[in-house]
Amino acid sequence: MSGTKKKKNPFTALAAGCIAGGIEATAVWPMEFIKTQLQLQSKMAGSKPPYTSMMGGLAYTVRETGFLSLYRGLAPTLIGSIPKAGIRFGLNSIIKEQLRDTNGNLTPAKNFVAGLGAGVAEALIIVTPVETIKTRCIEKNQPFRAGMQEILRKEGWKGIYQGASATALKQGSNQGLRFMWFNEYKRIVTNDGTTPMTPLLGLLGGMSAGCFSTLGNNPFDVIKTRMQGTEARRYKNTLDCFLQILKNEGVAALYSGVVPRLGRVVPGQGIIFMSFETIQNTLEANFAIFQS
Repeated sequence: MSGTKKKKNPFTALAAGCIAGGIEATAVWPMEFIKTQLQLQSKMAGSKPPYTSMMGGLAYTVRETGFLSLYRGLAPTLIGSIPKAGIRFGLNSIIKEQLRDTNGNLTPAKNFVAGLGAGVAEALIIVTPVETIKTRCIEKNQPFRAGMQEILRKEGWKGIYQGASATALKQGSNQGLRFMWFNEYKRIVTNDGTTPMTPLLGLLGGMSAGCFSTLGNNPFDVIKTRMQGTEARRYKNTLDCFLQILKNEGVAALYSGVVPRLGRVVPGQGIIFMSFETIQNTLEANFAIFQS
């Protein structure tokens, strides 16, 4: 391609990411709730779990504790999801601008690095504390405030950042794979990667990116969940958690929850990428502050 590509305003990506993050989190929370429950159940040796599938989990939860209980833990997730998505898309935009060649192009490897950097940053700033509290709230059937107070009382701030390395590995690889896939997809369907996509193309691109990243890094997600649960003290560190799972439960355990996770991530990433692209294009077209 001749010439150079116009630089994006990272503030636009930040704002669009925040809005898209809130939309996505609300839409798919019930599936995230059941996925976390399934992963926590997998470590309870000798006890039969009340359900083993996404549909079984949804039916059991609604029957036993009511429909609204599917949204238990949503409040801290929303508090985290909005700035998390803003940081992710905003920082990804900033890193991409630094990695572009003289013609403004990016290789798949550079897109992966940009996503990786954004993912690690969001993991350390937002995801680790929010995910730790969320996991405890779901595991102990507690509201957000009570769960946070219990962790602080018993473990201090160190407990809030339990599993930080596992979360950084999971989130970094997640976003690296997603942004690499989505940007290559966008380049192919628009011929240059800069032309605005239709909402349908954005939805399909996000869904395919979600599927690709989930299959690629589910072991990190399982390890992260174990390291943030109430029995995390059984493990010395992230590597020990990985080795114990392999030794005691086998490779299949590293893919526990992959089906419900796909059920949550695939539509979720479709929603967030479609929302992000649509909102970003709208902001750039209508507000001078968001233009490049």
